[in-house]
Amino acid sequence: MSGFDVAAACLVITALLAYLNRRFVKLPTTIGVMAIALLLSVTLVGLDGLGISGLHDYEERLIRSIDFSELLMQGMLSLLLFAGALHVNLAALQAVRWQVVTLALLGTLLSTVVVGIAAWFLLPFAGVNLPLPYCLVFGALISPTDPIAVLGVLKSAGAPERVELVIAGESLFNDGVGVVLFTLLLAVIASGELPSAGHALGLLTREAGGGILLGMAIGYATLLLVKGIDSYQEEVLLTLAAVLGGYALAQHLHVSGPIAMVVAGLVIGNQGRAHAMSDRSRQRVDTFWELVDAMLNSVLFVLIGLQFVVIPFSGPMAVAALVTVAITLLARWLSVGLPSILFAPVFGLPSGAWKILTWGGLRGGISVALALSLPPGPYRELVLTLTYSVVVFSILVQGLSMGRVVRRAFPRDPSSPA
Repeated sequence: MSGFDVAAACLVITALLAYLNRRFVKLPTTIGVMAIALLLSVTLVGLDGLGISGLHDYEERLIRSIDFSELLMQGMLSLLLFAGALHVNLAALQAVRWQVVTLALLGTLLSTVVVGIAAWFLLPFAGVNLPLPYCLVFGALISPTDPIAVLGVLKSAGAPERVELVIAGESLFNDGVGVVLFTLLLAVIASGELPSAGHALGLLTREAGGGILLGMAIGYATLLLVKGIDSYQEEVLLTLAAVLGGYALAQHLHVSGPIAMVVAGLVIGNQGRAHAMSDRSRQRVDTFWELVDAMLNSVLFVLIGLQFVVIPFSGPMAVAALVTVAITLLARWLSVGLPSILFAPVFGLPSGAWKILTWGGLRGGISVALALSLPPGPYRELVLTLTYSVVVFSILVQGLSMGRVVRRAFPRDPSSPA
């Protein structure tokens, strides 16, 4: 299939599923379109088993013609992270910066280790064997929460503002840490040698610190350009160029593109919208990025749902998937929920916040993209299947129940206004 045919098919499918969700299903858009896409894929797999294979074969050709990892990591991710950071209040985020840094860095490291060791120990009881290095790689790719999924759910969950800021800030930054850990562990598998602590720390510092510095440079350079004009067409174009050009530059400089885009979005969203744009320009720029965010989110989650047709499942894999889901939830509680309880005075969060921090750690497209980027080998399909299972559970079960968890953690006073 040609690139144009693939893009057209994805947009048509996404538009139709978004319509069906809005008209009949009425779930949050990202969750709804993914649920319908997944149901469609399961149905076509069932029909294929009955000998009706035309639509199944078309969907499989479509999905296999898309390099999902390349599409997300080199294309959509920069736009989605920038759009998500654009509306985060930087002053409020600075008030919880130490909580965010601690959870994004130490929490991701701890979760990677817990998931890796627990999977290595428990998966054999489910009839699945995965070597420890691959278990740790799986831990690195599944530990970062997906900012795209998290921000979408938090908009309607109604959590306290401080809790929402912590989990949103963590999700915006921990994917950069996860990608660095994933890269390091893949290098260990390829070379068979453990990197020194200095090398690992140096790589993490260069990726994260370099990403922060580049993001600030891009953000403030864009501000200077935007401040000199008052034309929303050029201002939209400048922000779009900052994202795409900045992300490409980050790849060439070998610094974290995701972190750079988050920082650039925070700078432009706060300093630029407050001091460098007129009300008319600010409204148009916001509308543009909200539209980009909504469209790309819908396409991304439809593609996650459609990926089911190329994921190998079997009886033992179903049991292993359930074990893996339990492991990731336990690791999330140990790395994020428990510290927020033990260090409650330092974190400054209300007593029920650990429930939201634990259950709200949604995984999404980033984990699937990293799993798909694994080189061919005997364990690639196993890691991909486990990753997909956790992501589907995370979005459909955790995402749909977040509102209920928030209400139980923070019940409203019946006498207070709604």
